[in-house]
Amino acid sequence: MEIIRIVEDSEIGVKPTLKELNIHSSTFYHWYNAYREHGYDGLAIKEPKRNKFWNKIPDTVKEEIVEIALEKPEFSPRELAHYIVDTKKYYISESSVYRILKSRGLITSPTHILMAAANEFKDKPTRINQQWQTDFTYFKVLGWGWYYLSTVLDDYSRYIVSWELCSNMKSEDVKRSLDMALDNSDIRGDMPRLLSDNGSCYLSKDLREYLDDKGMGHVRGRPLHPQTQGKIERYHRSMKNIIKLEHYFSPDELRSTITDWVEYYNNHRYHESLHNLTPADVYCNRVERKLKMRAEIKLKTIQNRRKEYLNQKMLSA
Repeated sequence: MEIIRIVEDSEIGVKPTLKELNIHSSTFYHWYNAYREHGYDGLAIKEPKRNKFWNKIPDTVKEEIVEIALEKPEFSPRELAHYIVDTKKYYISESSVYRILKSRGLITSPTHILMAAANEFKDKPTRINQQWQTDFTYFKVLGWGWYYLSTVLDDYSRYIVSWELCSNMKSEDVKRSLDMALDNSDIRGDMPRLLSDNGSCYLSKDLREYLDDKGMGHVRGRPLHPQTQGKIERYHRSMKNIIKLEHYFSPDELRSTITDWVEYYNNHRYHESLHNLTPADVYCNRVERKLKMRAEIKLKTIQNRRKEYLNQKMLSA
């Protein structure tokens, strides 16, 4: 109102006055027309008119999403969206889950791992059991000392084929882990190729003879270049973020926690690089069936939302 009065009383004209006030002419005339049509009340801020959309998410679904998020705080919005599709048979997008949780203050800052394209392993596998990654990581057990976790991960699916908590990091430990992996997998045709770092246990003559006897190839990452084994390095980081939250007073206690983690990782953790499926879905050849099921649920959900919207519109008419 004050600006309108200033412009009306100005002796230099409308445009020069608005330029001095740094106000665009279209903005001013929007205000002025509202004032001429409705008086002073026409300048009041108007609440935006909210239109109803046929695909609006029902409030009951929003509440259920919040409840699931509180039950599974370890899930990101992306993982929650696909978990809801798989378990509740109701489609909802990742962005919708994010907006709902953000409005409730349930979104925390995500952690990211950045890897340039040139740092990725160039000879990528195209099927399960084509290449296995293996590595050791370590944990301290109070009163017992250091223990070393040997893991064999399928490169294509990220599935943990085998793992063992060892007291050493020797070639015998590696061989035992690979024996377990071979027993746990159903390999038909060519044997997997092994990808490892340049630790002494992986360079030993004993391991080389073992791999030759099994018909397994062996490639090693470039020294000081852990990105080559990026998948198992990332797995170790995710695992330690959870397992190291507690202290362990016996190897059996640590072993039990790792067992629970591997079961969760293999069968319940959704990976964005795996079409938001679990490693077990890929390793057990359930990809096509699961993706088809999700597409059908999405179509059915959209059809139901549209139908409900039209019914409400007919009732209100």
